[in-house]
Amino acid sequence: MTEPLLTAANVLTLLRMGVAPFVVILVLQQRYWWALLAFVLAGLTDLFDGYVARHGSQSTTLGAMLDPVADKILLSCTFVALTWASRLRVAIPEWLTVLTLSRDTFIVISVVVINLTVGRRVFFPSLLGKLSTVCQLLTVGFVLLSNARDTSGELLEPLFLATGSFAVASGLHYVYAAASGRHPGHTQP
Repeated sequence: MTEPLLTAANVLTLLRMGVAPFVVILVLQQRYWWALLAFVLAGLTDLFDGYVARHGSQSTTLGAMLDPVADKILLSCTFVALTWASRLRVAIPEWLTVLTLSRDTFIVISVVVINLTVGRRVFFPSLLGKLSTVCQLLTVGFVLLSNARDTSGELLEPLFLATGSFAVASGLHYVYAAASGRHPGHTQP
């Protein structure tokens, strides 16, 4: 029996993917409160799709693949917009955006190479990966809030450093786990 494609959880994930361009457009139009609201709503779909998938018996292979892709689309688009959009009072530092995008690219290339050379591997989220995502979400949220309130971002430097640190640590951890056959976030029987 095949899995259904359009479960409620998968629809929420697709909705999150669809919100990403609107967040970018709102940033570019300097409508930071609306961008923050759209970003928070997209983040809530991430919580709800996971809840619905687990507790509503709607976990699917498609959903497991789409969920991290939706997160990456939302975060990558907003990181780029909040780094290089004109007239931002507070911007995400260029080094941080390059680092986070490079981390994701590095992981994807490593996974492809490992799957092609060693054989298919399944990758589960690790604690470091989840912490990296949380830091990225907080970075986007606080940068949007700072721009919406027209305040300086001086207090965001520790968050930027934490986000960069978790990006590097989780990227190295994923690659090590993939290469060694140890799956992050999943214990072997």
